[in-house]
Amino acid sequence: MKKVKKIHILLFGAIIGIINGFFGGGGGMIVVPVLNKLFKMEQKQAQATALFVILPISLVSTIVYMSNNSIDFKTGWPVIVGIILGGVAGALLLNKIKNKALKGFFVFFMALSGIVLLFR
Repeated sequence: MKKVKKIHILLFGAIIGIINGFFGGGGGMIVVPVLNKLFKMEQKQAQATALFVILPISLVSTIVYMSNNSIDFKTGWPVIVGIILGGVAGALLLNKIKNKALKGFFVFFMALSGIVLLFR
């Protein structure tokens, strides 16, 4: 991993926190490329680290959203079950895919997400 000044790490974290809190998630779309380029991490390590750093941000954001009664729990609980199952499957698959292919999948899905959002 490339040496980076602590102030840059804090600024990076603050920006990701703002993005995650503002959009209700999605910070990983920023975290992974930054970890790849700025910290010189391989794709697998960047994606796993992104999940690690997004978890506390998501928990804090969830508490804020809950305090504002902004969460639809009736829909949210079934989605959580699916996300947990899918998260386990994805983490297991992550270990079986080569870094170069994983990076290609990541780029493809980020581009596809952007295109879908453009035409909504």
